Amino acid sequence: MLLPANTWGQVLYVYLFSSLRYMLLAGLAFGLFYVIFVNKKLFTKIQQKWPSGSDYHREIGYSFLTFIFFAITPLVLRNPLIRPYTTIYRDIHQHSMLYFWLVFPLMLVVHDTYFYWMHRMMHHPRLFTFFHVVHHKSTNPSPWASFAFQPTEAIIESGITYVFVFSFPVHFIHLFSFLIFMTLYNVYGHLGFELFPRGFNRHWFFRWFNTSVNHNMHHQYFRSNYGLYFTWWDRMMNTLHETYDERFDEVTTATIGLRKSKGHHVME
Repeated sequence: MLLPANTWGQVLYVYLFSSLRYMLLAGLAFGLFYVIFVNKKLFTKIQQKWPSGSDYHREIGYSFLTFIFFAITPLVLRNPLIRPYTTIYRDIHQHSMLYFWLVFPLMLVVHDTYFYWMHRMMHHPRLFTFFHVVHHKSTNPSPWASFAFQPTEAIIESGITYVFVFSFPVHFIHLFSFLIFMTLYNVYGHLGFELFPRGFNRHWFFRWFNTSVNHNMHHQYFRSNYGLYFTWWDRMMNTLHETYDERFDEVTTATIGLRKSKGHHVME
C-alpha cells in the first residue's frame, strides 16, 4: 500500500517543527544565561566551569541529527496498515472536555515513567555505549544538550509518541502541547542554572518535581537521578543521588547571596 500523498510533507514539517522549537527555546535559554546574563551573575551556575565551544558544536550537531529520527514518525503512523489502529482523533468533541484536559497530566506521568525506565536501561554497562554515550559527553551540559542523542537513543526517545497513540485517545492539540512542554522542560533540565527557589526541593508538594540541579548531577556523576519531570521514581527506587538536597540548597543559597550582593530585594 502507498503512503498518503502528503506524508513526506509531514515528515519535513515534523523535522522543521522540531528544529525550530529547539532553536527558539534552547537558543533563548543560551542567549540569556550564557551571553546576556553571563557577567550579571543573577543565578549561580550549578557547575562553575563552562562548556567549551566544541561541546556546543557537538550538542547542536547531534540534536539536528536526532530530529531526523523524530521526523520518521509520520512514515510509521500514516502507513495504511498501521493508521487504523492509532488513537489520534481530530474532533475535539469526540470525547468529553474533562477527558481532554486530563490527558495533559496523563501524558506527563506516562512519559516520565517511560523515560525513567528507558533511561535506566540505557545506563546498563552492556547498553550504555550503544545507546547513551553521546549524550553523556556533556558532563557539564548546556541548553543545546537537550536533544544531543546518538541515532539509537533518538529512536528510543521518539518511542513515547507511539506509546501515546496506541494507548489512549489523543488529539493533535495534546501532541503539539506536549512537544512544546517537553522541549521547554528538557532545556531547563540542561540549563546549567537552577531557576526554582531555595526550599523547593524540600517542600511537601514541589519536592516531587525534577529540577535542573537534579539532572545536572546526573550528567556530572553518570548515575542516579534518572527521572525527567518528577522525582517519584527515583525516590521509590532509591536512585536519587544521596547529596541532591544538599547540592540544591548550596546552589540556591549561593544565588540568593549573589542577588543580595547586587542590591536586589530577596523575600526570605
